[in-house]
Amino acid sequence: MTIEPNTALRLDPRPDLVDEILHLKKERNAVLLAHFYQESEIQDLADYVEDSLGLARRAQKTNADVIVFAGVHFMAETAKILNPSKTVVIPDLEAGCSLADSCPPDQFAAFKAKHPGHIVISYINCTAAIKAMSDIICTSSNAEKIVSQISEDQPIIFAPDRNLGAYLVKKTGRSMVLWNGTCIVHEIFSEKKLIQLKVQHPKALVIAHPECEPHVLKHADFIGSTSKLLQFVQENPAKEFIVVTEVGILHQMQKKAPDKLLIAAPPDNNCACNECPHMKRNTLEKLYLCLRDLRPEITMPEETRLAALKPMLKMFELTDAPTL
Repeated sequence: MTIEPNTALRLDPRPDLVDEILHLKKERNAVLLAHFYQESEIQDLADYVEDSLGLARRAQKTNADVIVFAGVHFMAETAKILNPSKTVVIPDLEAGCSLADSCPPDQFAAFKAKHPGHIVISYINCTAAIKAMSDIICTSSNAEKIVSQISEDQPIIFAPDRNLGAYLVKKTGRSMVLWNGTCIVHEIFSEKKLIQLKVQHPKALVIAHPECEPHVLKHADFIGSTSKLLQFVQENPAKEFIVVTEVGILHQMQKKAPDKLLIAAPPDNNCACNECPHMKRNTLEKLYLCLRDLRPEITMPEETRLAALKPMLKMFELTDAPTL
């Protein structure tokens, strides 16, 4: 999919449904947090559209009574971990995450037991149960900074994304034990089709998310989190970009850089696999019902929440630490 300048694909939601959502949001004193991978009409209604780190910070600092998380389950769980007294709801409780699902808690506990003395750095794309077994949480925005602050004589387990882990090993020079998990979207991009796109668009820069497979990342001119990819498109003087991540980010890119040509990298087959099926489970209709009924609501045992909170707070501490 290619988006020409000023022609971003947008749906025209029913005005009455949009008005009802805005009314309920005000009535509930709710904040609507949306990830970059959500449908464009949900992004346009959100109070904040950011990456996982930005949304975690928003969830931590909000004064709202209700947090509506237009994202996937682990993101809403993160908001609840940080806000035990607030109501946290998600439009579709089945909006899961293939990466989080790739790391079952019982199997990870056994894996961790085989590597005594290791600290666990877990990518935020994991369940509350995995966070509770971790020492530090990270996102793709802050992972390199966090890993770089760990003493070189301290062995590390990195979970659950093997591709982000391998990228960090290469960037930091740190040896880490990697859990073998992946994201179904980021592992499907075709190297062959990417090279074909580079031939068709010789002036285009390739920008990619570090969850992609190494053979795809080696063709990238820039690698970064969704927020950093967005910033790169805005600030780089190039006019054409091949974007190797979930296509939802193109909406914000086109809004922020309307004069740029954005080309979505294709998957390794003919399906719409560069769209996250879990992110796309959230719709305007489900968002309306979620605000109206205040469900599905995110809950978890307090013991799990407290255990998961500790590595989350450690993440904020290390992220905000001055760079030496």
